[in-house]
Amino acid sequence: MTAKIAYDDVEVGTELPAQTFGVTRAMLVQYAGASGDFNPIHWNEKFAKEVGLPDVIAHGMFTMAEAIRVVTDWTGDPGAVVEYGVRFTKPVVVPNDDEGATIEVSGKVAVKLDDNTVRVDLVAMSAGQKVLGMSRAVVRLA
Repeated sequence: MTAKIAYDDVEVGTELPAQTFGVTRAMLVQYAGASGDFNPIHWNEKFAKEVGLPDVIAHGMFTMAEAIRVVTDWTGDPGAVVEYGVRFTKPVVVPNDDEGATIEVSGKVAVKLDDNTVRVDLVAMSAGQKVLGMSRAVVRLA
């Protein structure tokens, strides 16, 4: 696969389509099974509160993976992501209800680089708080 977005068609400031991702406790249990990360802060409310958290929180890598979907959906090719990194700034708190939490992600092209690559800066928010800082991806476009 190759990116469906052409390098010549984007400029610094080009905004990617924003997306909102739901997160439920069931999703966290599924992610724990797939990742092997069974830390009880991600599924046991009593334990999470005993260690000072407000409630169960989403896995950081789960949050990171949801955020990059804005980029991979935009390019049409997950293999177009050359580099990706974030800082975890706040946890995504996932209540035990029918709605769970949401992660709102937006992004824009911050820099056009060499070799048909661009740097995309992402903003990931949950419950009005920025949950990822310095969230940046280098992406190779067509």
